[in-house]
Amino acid sequence: MITPRSTKIRPDHLDRKAFVYVRQSTLFQVREHTASTARQYDLAQRARNLGWSEASVTVIDQDQGRSGSSAVDRDGFQFLIAQVGLGQAGAVISLEASRLARSCSDWYRLLEICALTDTLVIDEDGVYDPGQYADRLLLGVLGSMSEAELHWLRNRLLGGKLARAEQGELRMRPPVGLVFDAARRLVLDPDEQVRHAVQLLFTQFELTNSALAVVKHFAEHRLLFPDRLWGKTRDGELLWKPLRHGRILDVLHNPRYAGVYVYGRTQTRTRVLPGEAPRIKGRTRRVAQTDWPIVHHDKHPGYITWEQFLRNQQRLGDNWTNRVSDRRGAVREGNALLQGIVLCGQCGRRMSVRYTRDGKTPTYECNQIHKQQGGRTCQSIRGDGVDAAVTRLFLEAIQPAQLEVSMATLAEIENHTRQVERQWQLRLERVRYEADLARRRFQAVEPENRLVARTLEKDWNEKLSAVEKLERERAVVPMSAALPLSPEERHRILNLAEDLPALWHAPTTTPVERKQLLRLLIKDVTLTKGATTVTAALRWQTEVCSGVEVPRPPRSCDARRTPTAVVERVRALAVDHTDRRIAEQLNADGWKSGMGGSFTASKVQWIRYVHEIPNSCPEGPAACKPGTRGDGRCSAQVAAKALNVTVYTIADWCKSGRLDGIRAGAHSPWWVQLTPAVIEQLRKPIQRRWKKRSSR
Repeated sequence: MITPRSTKIRPDHLDRKAFVYVRQSTLFQVREHTASTARQYDLAQRARNLGWSEASVTVIDQDQGRSGSSAVDRDGFQFLIAQVGLGQAGAVISLEASRLARSCSDWYRLLEICALTDTLVIDEDGVYDPGQYADRLLLGVLGSMSEAELHWLRNRLLGGKLARAEQGELRMRPPVGLVFDAARRLVLDPDEQVRHAVQLLFTQFELTNSALAVVKHFAEHRLLFPDRLWGKTRDGELLWKPLRHGRILDVLHNPRYAGVYVYGRTQTRTRVLPGEAPRIKGRTRRVAQTDWPIVHHDKHPGYITWEQFLRNQQRLGDNWTNRVSDRRGAVREGNALLQGIVLCGQCGRRMSVRYTRDGKTPTYECNQIHKQQGGRTCQSIRGDGVDAAVTRLFLEAIQPAQLEVSMATLAEIENHTRQVERQWQLRLERVRYEADLARRRFQAVEPENRLVARTLEKDWNEKLSAVEKLERERAVVPMSAALPLSPEERHRILNLAEDLPALWHAPTTTPVERKQLLRLLIKDVTLTKGATTVTAALRWQTEVCSGVEVPRPPRSCDARRTPTAVVERVRALAVDHTDRRIAEQLNADGWKSGMGGSFTASKVQWIRYVHEIPNSCPEGPAACKPGTRGDGRCSAQVAAKALNVTVYTIADWCKSGRLDGIRAGAHSPWWVQLTPAVIEQLRKPIQRRWKKRSSR
């Protein structure tokens, strides 16, 4: 068919290029709607029929699979605008206005540039000159209708989806563990291993309250988690993969597992905010649970109840690490028993934990104002005494339920053992069935058909290898987690569970387990530091409050200060004991110094100096002017004068034992015990004087 040339097409238009713009909105349309694509490419022939040479016709198809709702990320459209603006285009050809733009702003910008450069706009219906008022008006109406058409199509599609969603019949991809039956109803997966794996996930999270702990549990026991493919040629195919942290969060946040049909859990925002790059599809965010538009309870079978689902959301919210002041946080490995649930009694903020000394003594600090606003730290409280007081209240409160706790503990251990063992049995059963199926296929083939037989035999060998590999993996799994409990073990566990204090203080009970038990009953603890005590106000999960006063630990300087009793003891002993004898007596009595060590003469001397305690029994004669100490001993000079001998004679008599003399060291002075009988026995009538001999 020969298209007659329009009178609007002038030679100057034919001297420039004709640009044929080809676009489909999605890759699916490019692949499936081939007739529409062919019609757009055929526009190049129409351009040649209108007078453009083959070399002057350029096809722009870089925007295949791009939406026309915006010019962002449409390189072909941007190139077309640039060529029109440079005056290189004689005509812009497209199938219709919707192919060029679905937005009036982009459409009118193109028309404005075409009018300035005298460029024609051509579609299947005719040739238009944007420089003429009538054509410009008609093109504007076509652009507005194109944008309105997109709005109508979207509203129709969304209206249909919302109508079906209101009835709970909008079909969406079911999560793993749920499938559509022949009547298009959502039911539990008929595969027992799949159901058991999903149930094990929820049970383990109920015990640990941590998604990462569930991942570790599956990894420790080498368990896999299922995944069913959706759509395309592999629809419904079952795959088994290691459990990942993101996967378990998707499962725990999905209300379909509670038998609840929900529509509108996410929302796409198309409005561009300041500082954001332009986009076409918008950004998707999660909608708060209170803002879900459509919720139908008990719409289909589930693995958990709605109440359990809400508890799981609360636990996951508490485990968040951001906005710590609003959440308790996940249970950590440290010794701080109140980590995450302790509040400041002055400002009400959540207190953090810092470990001092050997890394085991916790300190609760309220430093949010200091970190965020540069202010002062509200409180800093040593936590070991507070933890001990809260532990006593907790054990007293839980004692009436000891029997129930012991039975629940025993049932929990048995259930955990059965679940792990059952999961392994199902895995082995599946691979053995596949191996047996491969064997039956091989045996059913005709012996003459060796080509098929070799392939089936290879498949049979691979299945047998898979069975052998899984059995080896099963052999290395810790048997303590898979063996059933013996009667002796049941009796021992029951006795231990009945004695909760022993179970609490057992070395095998980890800090994480203690914190988990504590959080079951206690909601939070508010600490207020007073002059001599710390007030701990406990709020239980039942909203009942109770309090306890905990003595404040001594300050660092007070802890290192010598006890008053020791000072008084030194004061009493200093009357008739030397510093060395005082130190020996204090060590014998079991006293310790302020730093925790044993006493020495120098330490006793320092105590006397600080507390101004005089010593009547010094070690040296210079410190004893009368020459006689408080214990009755006199110096060697005083003894020599009393016995009319020299100090050397006194020293010899002390060494030989004729005199009762003591001294602190090998070269220290002697202190002699003189009695009237000793003086009468050893005193010389006169003191002998020795003359110096001449050197000649």
